[in-house]
Amino acid sequence: METIGHLCDFLEKSRTHYHAAAQVAGWLQAAGYVRLEEGRSWDLVPGGRYYIQRHASALAAFRIPASAPTGAMIAAAHCDRPGFLVKENGLLEGKYLRLATERYGGLLMYSWLDRPLSIAGRVLVKTRQGVESRLVDLDQDLALIPSVAIHMDRTVNDGKKFDPAVDTLPLIGLPGGEKLEALLQEAAGGEIAGRDLYLYLREKPRVWGLNGEFLSAQGLDDLECVWACAQGFLNAGDSAAMPVLCVFDSEEVGSCSSQGADGTLLSGLLSRICRCLGVEEEVLLSNSFMVSADNAHALHPNHPELADPTNAPVLNGGVVIKTNANLSYTTTGLSAALFRQVCEEAQVPVQTYYNRANIPGGSTLGRISLGHVSVPSVDIGLAQLAMHAGYETAGAKDPQHLAQAMAAYYAKSLHITGDRYELV
Repeated sequence: METIGHLCDFLEKSRTHYHAAAQVAGWLQAAGYVRLEEGRSWDLVPGGRYYIQRHASALAAFRIPASAPTGAMIAAAHCDRPGFLVKENGLLEGKYLRLATERYGGLLMYSWLDRPLSIAGRVLVKTRQGVESRLVDLDQDLALIPSVAIHMDRTVNDGKKFDPAVDTLPLIGLPGGEKLEALLQEAAGGEIAGRDLYLYLREKPRVWGLNGEFLSAQGLDDLECVWACAQGFLNAGDSAAMPVLCVFDSEEVGSCSSQGADGTLLSGLLSRICRCLGVEEEVLLSNSFMVSADNAHALHPNHPELADPTNAPVLNGGVVIKTNANLSYTTTGLSAALFRQVCEEAQVPVQTYYNRANIPGGSTLGRISLGHVSVPSVDIGLAQLAMHAGYETAGAKDPQHLAQAMAAYYAKSLHITGDRYELV
């Protein structure tokens, strides 16, 4: 229960992607990792532990081996999740006070209704030296999106199309109580010049079921993988390769940002490390590997017909390897074989996922990353229900499965000679 307690604490404190990235940065600092500034020169030394942050919502960490790295063992996950952005000048006045919001990513909107909500995110505060990025969390039951009574919408149970400009605007108060800006200024500790604020559910993470089998929380996609990859990275032994951990932002909206997988965070980092160490980048990449970690759809208890009949993972069944014929996932027979070897040595169970042939699936940050860093890659995740709901459900045992597998993975190095691929 110590492991699941640590994960639940992480999930509870990860009000937004900014807060999630800050927690991982805190773990790295506590483990002796030195933060590098991208705008300054770097002096990397053998055995050194380093990390960078970009725009408070993405980071990458790495360790330099005792001698020149033979390759890089990379894993990447994302810390953003679908939700609602709170607009600037966001109070809508009338008989009630409501918040103007905009959808972020492809969320299940109905799952946000009739639940207490609050506001958190990143603000830019005016200082004498310019503007300073600070995290804020109003941390109170502040808003709620009320449903329409069934008496006034008698066909709602037959299916409803939500209008985000009407149906999902949160109620926040009554006229005359316009103190939101004062609350934000107090939380920020100064005058706010810019903001990136989001709604979050007040529901806490919970372990439940007849035998405590299940875990429910907001943001399991993809904070479970962030947590497990980070724990594996921190707990792994050394090898001849350089372990690299990436936590990206913007995956839920296409990854096209300076802090997303379609930016230069990973590719620029690897190039710069090679220059600092005097290592040929092409040689490093030729013996590198990447794990793209993003959760997978579990077999649904009420709708098994939505799953592939022979490749439908279940909760607590172990790490899921995801494959797609059109390469929406990066897994190939080669990368699956190599990662299965890692899991077998770590005594971690493995499952497989394919989309049902007549149901198209999504894509992941792995496919986008390979456009910048071309190395063998496997797409993995943990099985979960209600993906992109405000409150999601997964197996309580699986996070430890993945953390254990990633610790084994990061202790490996890959050597490719002709058609032979060896993990040592």
